[in-house]
Amino acid sequence: MSNRESDLLATVPDGLFIGGQWRPATEGKTLAVRDPATGDVVRQVADASPADGAAALDAAVAAFPAWAATPARERAELLRRAFDLLQARKEDVALLMTLEMGKPLTEARGEVAYGGEFLRWFSEEAAHVQGRYGANPEGTGRMIVSQHPVGPCFLITPWNFPLAMATRKIAPALAAGCTVVIKPAELTPLTTLYFVRLLEEAGLPAGVVNVITTSTSGAVSEPIIRDPRLRKLSFTGSTPVGKKLLEQAAGNVLRTSMELGGNAPFVVFDDADLDKAVDGAMAAKFRNIGQACTAANRFLVHRPVAEEFARRVTERVRALKIGRGTEDGVAIGPLIDQRAVDKATTLVGDAVERGAVLLAGGSAIEGEGTFYEPTVLSDVAAGSSILHEEIFGPVLAIVPFDDEDEAVRLANDTEFGLVSYVFTENLARGQRMIERLETGMMGLNMGVVSNAAAPFGGWKLSGLGREGGDEGIHEYLQTKYTLTPDPFG
Repeated sequence: MSNRESDLLATVPDGLFIGGQWRPATEGKTLAVRDPATGDVVRQVADASPADGAAALDAAVAAFPAWAATPARERAELLRRAFDLLQARKEDVALLMTLEMGKPLTEARGEVAYGGEFLRWFSEEAAHVQGRYGANPEGTGRMIVSQHPVGPCFLITPWNFPLAMATRKIAPALAAGCTVVIKPAELTPLTTLYFVRLLEEAGLPAGVVNVITTSTSGAVSEPIIRDPRLRKLSFTGSTPVGKKLLEQAAGNVLRTSMELGGNAPFVVFDDADLDKAVDGAMAAKFRNIGQACTAANRFLVHRPVAEEFARRVTERVRALKIGRGTEDGVAIGPLIDQRAVDKATTLVGDAVERGAVLLAGGSAIEGEGTFYEPTVLSDVAAGSSILHEEIFGPVLAIVPFDDEDEAVRLANDTEFGLVSYVFTENLARGQRMIERLETGMMGLNMGVVSNAAAPFGGWKLSGLGREGGDEGIHEYLQTKYTLTPDPFG
C-alpha cells in the first residue's frame, strides 16, 4: 500500500455517525474492510448492534420536525455545498472506492461524477416541489393539493457503487425534507463514511443523516424497519433480500423503494452498426467489472451477424488489462469476494457443459485477490443457468436468434425487468422494441443508460419505485388534499 493510500484511509471516520456525533459501537466491536485486489485489511470500522440502530433512528426522528420545516432553499444550498466539496475531493473519493471495492480508478472517477450529479440535481429539485389549487367541479369549494416529506427514512445501499447509491438515496430524501438512517454494505462502508463527513463540512444539522455500519445487517435492520416511527424504506440489492424486507415493511405499511436484481438482454439485429454494438457491449458488460444490476446478462444476436459480433467482441475482451484498479491501464479489477469468483466459475462451467463455445477467458486467476478472467461464450444453449441467473461478473454470453419475434421472446423470458439494450438502425424496429420489451429502462443504440436526471428503476421482480429524475423526489413525499369553502360563496 502506498503512502498516499495509507494517508487517505487514515482520514476516513471509523465510527458510527449518530445525532451529529461520531462514536464507537456500543458493544465495542469492529468489522474489517478488505481490499479485494490483495485480501489485505485496509481499515477497521465500528460494527453496530441493534441498540446502535435504535439510537440512529431516535436521532432521525428527533431531527425530523426541524428539518422538514427548513426552507427548501436552505436544504438545496446544503446539497449544493456537498456537491462542491465532492468535486474538490474527487480524487480522494475515487481512490477510496478503488481500495475498498476494486474497480479501476478511471471507473471510480466516473462514479464520482455520476454520484455527484444526484447532489446537484436534487439541490435544484428541492425548491420545485409543487402542489395545485382550484375549484372543485361542483363550484362549492376550493381544492388544495400539497406535498409533504414522508418522514424518517431507512436507506440500505449495496457494495458495488458505494458513492452513487448513497447520493442517489440521501440527496432526494434531504431535498424533500426527510431525515435518514443509512446502512452501507459491510464490504464497502468507507466511501459512505467519508461522504457523510463531507456533508458535515457542508453544514449538515445534527440527526438529519445518521450512519450505521454493521456485520449483522438483518439483526440491526429489522427492528428499525418494524419501528412505527419509520415511514420510508429504500433498498438496493438482491431480489430475495428485497422480498424479505418488503415482508417486514408490510406491518407498518411503509413507503418502499426497491431497486432489485436484473437480467438485462442486449439485442443486436443484423441491421445494427456493429462498431456501435461492440462498443455498447463492452460498456454494458464490463463496466464495474460486470458487477452492476444494469450489466448486460444475455447477448441476443441476430444469426447473420452473430459470428462477426462474437469475433469482434472477443478481440476486444482479450485486450483488456487485468490488475489492481490503481494500476495504469487496468480495465478489469477484482471481483468483490471469493463467492463472486465461485459463482462465475459455476455459471461458465455449466454453460460449457451444455455446449457453449468458450472464446476467451473462463477461469479464475490464481494468486492474491479475487480475480476472474473477462470471458466470452458463444452459442449458449437454452436452459443454461447463465441465462437465468444474474452473473455479476465479467462474462459475456451470446445466444443467436433468427427473427424479431424470437428476440422479443428470449429477451422477455425472465422474471426480471430492469433494463434492456437494443442495437438496430431501423427506426420502426427500435420503436417496436420500446413497446415490446418488458423493462423499466432501455438503451437504444446505447450501452449505458444511467443518468441523475432520468428515472431509474425496473418492472417485475426488478423492483418498485424510481430513483433520479423528477420522479425521484416524489418517492420521499406524501400528498395531502384539503377542501376549503368557496371564498365567494
